[in-house]
Amino acid sequence: MNTLYSFRRCPYAMRARMALRYAGVPVEIIEVSLKAKPAEMLAISPKGTVPVLNADGLVIDESLQIMRWALAQNDPDDWLLEGDSRIAELIEANDQVFKVHLNRYKYAERYPEQPMEAYRAEGELFLQKLDELLEGRDHLLADHPSLADIALLPFVRQFAHVDREWFAQAPYPRLQAWLQRLLESELFTSIMKK
Repeated sequence: MNTLYSFRRCPYAMRARMALRYAGVPVEIIEVSLKAKPAEMLAISPKGTVPVLNADGLVIDESLQIMRWALAQNDPDDWLLEGDSRIAELIEANDQVFKVHLNRYKYAERYPEQPMEAYRAEGELFLQKLDELLEGRDHLLADHPSLADIALLPFVRQFAHVDREWFAQAPYPRLQAWLQRLLESELFTSIMKK
């Protein structure tokens, strides 16, 4: 049996769980307490971060690699978009740049060099790009969800939740609708059950 060490609210773990579920990969999910990480998890992945997938002895401890592994098993709706390079570009922009601004916005008290609004404005550059990508369609790169939509969803969700009132009135109507649709989807609600 495949085992996934996860933490329900971790955005990286969320995207790994969504890909595994979508691909229909049977997996036992072990919810990890970040204060008391299981010895079995640390034995196979000493860095101690979630998610960690043990797929019959193959250990994968990066969320994007878990997602790609799951899609290699089964990708019925073509989340990989036949290798569209824009997927990797969007995910890299999310993981390398947007995530930095998100952390500073979310934990602004730890970064007193600038006010919270300055960090939000930096992150908004990415939100603006995503909103523009959604012009004329419901998903970022195609007429159906792709790996990019699912990989970015937990991070956009986190950004929106820092100040929900601000996000609700922000000038990103297409992105707000995209986020709402995905948060209400069976795929997302199923992976968030306790």
